[in-house]
Amino acid sequence: MSNKAVKKSGNKAQNKPLSKHAIKFLRGIAHDTKPVVTIADKGLTENILIELDICLNQHELVKIKMRTDRETRAAFSEAILKQTGAQKVQSIGQTLTIFRANPKKPVFELPK
Repeated sequence: MSNKAVKKSGNKAQNKPLSKHAIKFLRGIAHDTKPVVTIADKGLTENILIELDICLNQHELVKIKMRTDRETRAAFSEAILKQTGAQKVQSIGQTLTIFRANPKKPVFELPK
């Protein structure tokens, strides 16, 4: 894996931990959304990280479907959060929901 996707996103240092109210708000929005990215047989590739970076810049809140076993999902989740600079909102079964604020074009105004 390369760090191309990470280099494009320069706002990692600005991420503050999400408050409980913000997480609850984002979980409510994510409930009706469908997964945007699916990780399956080939695992976590550079192309997936680049696509995630694009989706996070546009949507801020992204659902990811991971079709792997539990240990691999946990490893992929940690790698995704580290590589993209996003924060975990929720993880249920094979679905991971992440959030990364876009300072230039915010989509959501989070509660305090």
